Amino acid sequence: MEIGLYGLGRMGANMVRRLARSGKHRVVAGNRSSGPVDEAVQNGVEGAYSIEEMVEKLSSRPRAIWLMVPAGDPTEQTLLKFAGMLDEGDILIDGGNSYFRDSIRRAQVLREGGLRFLDAGTSGGIWGLEIGYCLMVGGDSDAYEHVEPALRTLAPEEGYAYLGAPGAGHFAKMVHNGIEYGMLQAYGEGFEILQKSQFDFDLKAVSSLWNRGSVVRSWLLELAENAFEKDANLEDIRGYVEDSGEGRWTVLEAINESVPAAVTAGSLFARFASRQDDSFAMKVIAALRAEFGGHAVQEASTKYPE
Repeated sequence: MEIGLYGLGRMGANMVRRLARSGKHRVVAGNRSSGPVDEAVQNGVEGAYSIEEMVEKLSSRPRAIWLMVPAGDPTEQTLLKFAGMLDEGDILIDGGNSYFRDSIRRAQVLREGGLRFLDAGTSGGIWGLEIGYCLMVGGDSDAYEHVEPALRTLAPEEGYAYLGAPGAGHFAKMVHNGIEYGMLQAYGEGFEILQKSQFDFDLKAVSSLWNRGSVVRSWLLELAENAFEKDANLEDIRGYVEDSGEGRWTVLEAINESVPAAVTAGSLFARFASRQDDSFAMKVIAALRAEFGGHAVQEASTKYPE
């Protein structure tokens, strides 16, 4: 099939490459800056150096355009700009990490303009080029059927699915990432307990061992083994962890649905704590413990243990 993909960051660029090397699709690749487009052209696809050029170069009807643009206003503005140039029945796909409520609203706005919309939660990271991308798709079912050949190429076997009405794809991806937060936190805490223990554990060896038949084996443990092989005690890495939004949204939806998501919430708040060299909350707790129990406090100038 013919498809345009706009937004050639780490994932978008690799998705273009995976589509192109299959030899099954005509791909038009576009990006706000020209460098990634030049690189995509070298990988065998047609380049579009503006949104207008991408629309012009897509000759098949209905047009199908997949966006891999940062969530929020960048996605909003890009969708609206494309929408102003497309014809009735054309398809816009948001493959970024958009908030599912935004996707529900956008689907309605685009439908009123005669366009079809898919929200495609996309997981796979930098490994997706070789392994494939897990694709969680919501939106217009007939649009899904039209773009299914591209989904089949992008995903591993049985790695894509239509999940329902607009917003369903991004809702599933949101919860997927919330689960990921909890898994990462559990692994992180477990390895810290090992690292701080009286035993001289080889953390790479433990990672490898646990991946041979244990109930906690996973792809994340394989990645942990890779990380510990590069840096046995992660001495070159600061314990600072960002959150990209999905964890927060998952916790908010858990609150809305009265779901006791303690692990997900705790893992999100742990990321906040990772950004504080000296937490004020911990200052308050230390002060209160001293007040009610006479517990010792450390001076602010005290160095933290290495």
